[in-house]
Amino acid sequence: MLLSAPAGPPGPSGPSAPSGPPGTAERVLPLRRPGRWVTAAIVLVLVSQAAHGLITNPFYQWDRFAYWFLRPVVLDGLLITLQVTAYSAVLGLAGGVLLALGRLSGNAVVRSVSWTYVWLFRSVPLIVVLLFLYNLSALYPTLSIGVPFGPAFVTFDESRLATDIVIAVIGLGLCEAAYAAEVVRAGVLSVDQGQHEAANALGIPRWRQFTRIVFPQALRSIVPSYVNQLIGLLKATSLVFYVSLLDLFGSVQSLAATYPGDVVPLLLVATVWYVILTSLVSAVQYHVERYYARGALRAVPASPLQRAREGLRDLRLRFRRETAP
Repeated sequence: MLLSAPAGPPGPSGPSAPSGPPGTAERVLPLRRPGRWVTAAIVLVLVSQAAHGLITNPFYQWDRFAYWFLRPVVLDGLLITLQVTAYSAVLGLAGGVLLALGRLSGNAVVRSVSWTYVWLFRSVPLIVVLLFLYNLSALYPTLSIGVPFGPAFVTFDESRLATDIVIAVIGLGLCEAAYAAEVVRAGVLSVDQGQHEAANALGIPRWRQFTRIVFPQALRSIVPSYVNQLIGLLKATSLVFYVSLLDLFGSVQSLAATYPGDVVPLLLVATVWYVILTSLVSAVQYHVERYYARGALRAVPASPLQRAREGLRDLRLRFRRETAP
């Protein structure tokens, strides 16, 4: 009787698992997600239906929209909107920096006054501030410069100084400063505390610490947030119509009162112009965020055009894989 030893694990020269023909590799198939295709199809159908109704509905009067879109009266209102936005943004940012420094000050009086200002103007609606300033001449017919609680050296007629555009810029700037103060304060607090300690150890004065060390680093957090705040400020300029300033929305409202049959196309004109302006500000915000992300991220985020190219390339590769024999 012949006994055979138990078979051990195959060695280098032993039997091996069958392998495919040389020169071939296993093809990795991506996980199929039919739910995504169904969702995309539903969304495309809904978007197509909405676009079809928007284009074919005669109530929108697209011919009248084209007539009014570039009319001089509308463009004049658009220019006023841009002016009010720019002046208010500068005033709000300057006031916001001062208020943020006040909130961070070691002086209890300055800190309390700054906090009260921010609390008050964040609590009161913008339209109330504008209307209050518009009727300020009833409370203070004249403005004086002189010794506090003493004689006045120069006196001004408030109704001559407070024009419509001045009221709009001051009202928007006062409210914007309250929100900008929180943006600036958050940016300053985002700077590492070690930077302050190192500057103090070197004996650098406080003001120089802020201007040369803290504030440049805080801009990485401040600028993108404040550019985003500008979008809200741009749309808030539509409220200056209530102080008799014919900005973009005010011009459209005035035309709609004169031509009641063109109310819808005129509202579409204002809507499209606001969309264009906010899109431009959003584009600026995107590039600002990319600029300040260079020192914080290992790789700068891809732009929308780069993401679109990558998506098309992935679709092309997936199509080739699925159609390959």
